[in-house]
Amino acid sequence: MAESAKRHGNSPRIVVAGAGSVGCFVGGMLARGMYDVTLLLRPRMAEEISRQGLTLTDYAGLDEELPPDVVSMTADPVCLKGADIILVTVKSGATAEMARQIARFAPKTAVVVSLQNGISNVGLLREKLPGRDVRAGIVMCNIVAMGGGRFHRGTSGDILIERGAGHLARTLTVGDLEFHERRKMPALQWGKLLINLNNALNALSGLPLRKQIGDMRWRRLMADQMAEALRVLDAAGIEPLSPVPGPLPMRHVPRVLRLPTVLFRFVARAMLTIDPTARSSMWEDLNKGRRTEIEELQGQIVRMAQDNGVPAPINQRVADLVRQAERVGTGSPKLKPKEVRGR
Repeated sequence: MAESAKRHGNSPRIVVAGAGSVGCFVGGMLARGMYDVTLLLRPRMAEEISRQGLTLTDYAGLDEELPPDVVSMTADPVCLKGADIILVTVKSGATAEMARQIARFAPKTAVVVSLQNGISNVGLLREKLPGRDVRAGIVMCNIVAMGGGRFHRGTSGDILIERGAGHLARTLTVGDLEFHERRKMPALQWGKLLINLNNALNALSGLPLRKQIGDMRWRRLMADQMAEALRVLDAAGIEPLSPVPGPLPMRHVPRVLRLPTVLFRFVARAMLTIDPTARSSMWEDLNKGRRTEIEELQGQIVRMAQDNGVPAPINQRVADLVRQAERVGTGSPKLKPKEVRGR
């Protein structure tokens, strides 16, 4: 750690704006790497971490307990005044309000990176923050709050950010957390959205990700849902790129998902590691009675399908079931694949 402290002695001041599961894990990892990190978060979360500390665990055996004072924590957006880098990790519905806070408090020289699901967040940030360096980002790993100040990374995957001035990815990369700069971010974001369509299936199933994906019935439903979404993107003239390292184009993923389980596991092992407890962030939202991001995922596909005259019954059905689960407010409905299909 002394070596990291020396390396980052003149480190940028980082504010994680809207620190939930992703924000607390990423912010905690950067603080572990001796960066000056402030978590802008809800009072309830600040109280939990202040009382119990910040614990970071993952699928590969990471188990790091950080004392509460390793990061600054506040619910006051005035903390943005000192930021050099702002990592926006709020849910999509809170993006506009966070943009207003950044516009009000943050220096215009601060780099703003959207580490959020969905397609529209970075555009909204740019609209509200004209003339600023605003970049798209993709978090490729699954992170869930486990309670008691513990945040768990359940799958492999790095963080991608849009290429721009300076060497932001090199600056932010620390031990056990890598950032990479990429061009063609819109196409990569569409690829990530297609992958994230499984968030809703996982939430509706109530199963751990590994068990769900290991079930051929769920994989066939995943494949049919993604193939339907790819037809919608084709109609809209969008060619998604895979954000996952490797040569497999996104339009071939449904075929891989339909492979027999033994073959699928062989292919998938090279692309992704999933621990037995990992679940999707949408499962977490349902179980905690929070609004999900279904409108930014299946909802986005359904709206585009309607605009382009393409049917998308599976995505529509999944979106409706998640909305229903939100209204009921009792967590995952624990449906079977045929119940999700509705036939």
